Amino acid sequence: MAPYAPARYVDLHALHALPASLLNRGDDNEPKTLLLGGAVRGMVSSQAWKRAMRLMLEQELDEHAARTPMLPLRVADALREAGWPPELAAFAGAQIVRSASKDGLKTEASQGGITSALLYLPRDVLAEMTDLCQEHRSQMEEASAQAAAAAADTKNGRKKPKDSTMPAVLPTRTVASLIRRRTATINLFGRMLAELPGAHVDGAVQVAHAFTVHQSDLQPDYFTAVEDWATPGEAGSAHLQTGFFTTGILYRYATVNLTELTRNLSGDHDQALRLLALFTEAFIEALPQAKKTSTAPHTLPHLVHYAVRDRRPVSHADAFEQPVKHAHGGGHTQPAVHALSQHAEALNRMLGDRRRVSHGYATLQDAPVDHLGTAHASYEELTDALTEAAAQPAPPKAAA
Repeated sequence: MAPYAPARYVDLHALHALPASLLNRGDDNEPKTLLLGGAVRGMVSSQAWKRAMRLMLEQELDEHAARTPMLPLRVADALREAGWPPELAAFAGAQIVRSASKDGLKTEASQGGITSALLYLPRDVLAEMTDLCQEHRSQMEEASAQAAAAAADTKNGRKKPKDSTMPAVLPTRTVASLIRRRTATINLFGRMLAELPGAHVDGAVQVAHAFTVHQSDLQPDYFTAVEDWATPGEAGSAHLQTGFFTTGILYRYATVNLTELTRNLSGDHDQALRLLALFTEAFIEALPQAKKTSTAPHTLPHLVHYAVRDRRPVSHADAFEQPVKHAHGGGHTQPAVHALSQHAEALNRMLGDRRRVSHGYATLQDAPVDHLGTAHASYEELTDALTEAAAQPAPPKAAA
């Protein structure tokens, strides 16, 4: 067990100003919104920001994972590229999921045999799966021939149809262990795979939907694409469309269960703290990439606040249930900072600091911000400070 509390959380809060952007859109191809406090807010879903953070972490660690139902098809593709006949390669790809457990993982026959559940596994597993098939090619060829012969006999009426479930050819223990393998991001974000015992991983990170702290209506953007090869003497556009974007100050929140993360890492405290620091950096710097070439909304948070707590995490989202009004002369940044500060003061008064190990903040503004703890000169200093605070042992239990 970890030396710190049975449930130690590191809360991360950010006020993040974005110019015209479309980081996350709905099925209507327009920016996502939510209704909060009677006002429409711009929203970026947690999934969009988690993916951006995950990809940044994987790049930093050079340890890549894939979320996909396409494993059997990708194995078949790799085997065909290695010279296997198409039918045998497809049979081997199907064997990967069939051999994963006693009854195999569920697949969607109408979609080419993809897995019913989304798998989340290290990318290099694909090469190891391919090597495993190569190692057992002779068994694959024999089993594939038997399956083809049985199918032909059934089709021609020589035999009555039997249970169509193919027997497992590959060693189940080996296949299952490959699918169960983890990367750092799997240990952080978790993995849901109930079909395979031991493959489920409880996520140590929770990420909230980001939303504007003020009302933010959709803003239209009529645009054209000029026809460069127009008929001589004619002028016109090759494409006309109206897009939509939003602007505003987002409140963003995430929390890391450091105890859970350490458990996912089999008790490796040092690695848990390293991942906490890297996740904090990704939380600050990562940005969803939708429409980046036409909006380039590459800002950083105006303010980042952290709190290291025992027992339970605490969001400050309710600080903005009432939409903030712009300041005299314009701008929502300072009213948002003030609302966060006032809300933090009220929570600090109500909760006290018995289970708050540490808190602090870093901001782009020169003026200090009350009620957010220690002021740090940079985001790098903030990351080092919260990591050091998170490593502190839990206080001794009070005597009964």
